[in-house]
Amino acid sequence: MAMIFSKEPCVVAGCFTKNVVKAAPVIWDRQIVESGEKVHAVVANSGIANACTGSEGMDICSATASAAAECLGGIGAKQVLLGSTGVIGMQIPLEKIRLGVKTLAGSLDESREAANRAEKAIMTTDTRPKEVSCTIEISGTKVTIGGMAKGSGMIHPNMCTMLAYITTDAAIDRALLQKALSAVVEDSFNMISVDGDTSTNDTVLVLANGLAGNAPITAEGRDYELFLAALKAVCEKLAKEMAADGEGASKLVESVVTGADTKDNARILAKSVVCSSLTKAAMYGCDANWGRVLCALGYSGASFDPEKVSLYFEDGLTGDRMLIYENGKAADYSEDDATKILKSTHVKVISDMHMGSEEARAFGCDLTHKYVDINADYRS
Repeated sequence: MAMIFSKEPCVVAGCFTKNVVKAAPVIWDRQIVESGEKVHAVVANSGIANACTGSEGMDICSATASAAAECLGGIGAKQVLLGSTGVIGMQIPLEKIRLGVKTLAGSLDESREAANRAEKAIMTTDTRPKEVSCTIEISGTKVTIGGMAKGSGMIHPNMCTMLAYITTDAAIDRALLQKALSAVVEDSFNMISVDGDTSTNDTVLVLANGLAGNAPITAEGRDYELFLAALKAVCEKLAKEMAADGEGASKLVESVVTGADTKDNARILAKSVVCSSLTKAAMYGCDANWGRVLCALGYSGASFDPEKVSLYFEDGLTGDRMLIYENGKAADYSEDDATKILKSTHVKVISDMHMGSEEARAFGCDLTHKYVDINADYRS
């Protein structure tokens, strides 16, 4: 279990799964976010998702929030957000949760080590923690944005199993904070895929308590754009970390689409490549099978002329790039050199559509034998 706490009340923004089957904590959090209520805390657990648990699941949410409010003092249950991740269908043992809340409330710490422990507490099949922070200046005032996330399998956000919690000391209007998060999610968390499965628990929350003391951001303008850029950098970094840590993955696969006619089509094309099981398998085998990439672009739903497309493979670590396909046929390239690029732990698949000026990036991973091993006995 993990707890995030701010003595000062926070405005909050959130984005949640679009899966029709929603976990109890998603329902709880969404109601609070939409109410405009300021919040003080987040309590999250791993191991059990509290999804498909009926009315008992909502009762657990209420009891957990009430226990946290009592232990933290001076706040209400509706000022506590919740998160769960793990096995669907199991009931959370309430007494363990209450004991955990009490223990966490008594051991809150502002240290870097405490932040790392909180991140590790929400991991399930993740192999490494995912944390990032950045500092910017808004009208001469230092503002910090920090975030942690978990997600390794069941990752195909439509807002993965993903939880992401972002905190900032910026003073910003709640509606603008929600607008910023909703915009950023489209090019970060919604552009990653590990296995094509959208979770019941996907949640990303941003809490802002205003303690930086900056002139409050109440309208779009330079200050808002600075904050938006920083929030995007944090979310994109966390999203890439999740894709790279996909269950069983050996490499991050980044699909870059350039020269698209519209932004929406660029996103559709980029994500189609990282979602392709055949492309993912080729990446695992270091097989320069560009036909699978072109095929994935072709069934994406976006229209283009395949004879105008140029495909490249690039080593994301060294920058070495190779032209693979152009003018409707394979380019003159070395299979051995292409294999060398695909052996990198960060492979970029670049598709230049030659139709316009729009571009997008999507993040995924290769598909390995280990993915099946992990998920074959995940519950049993």
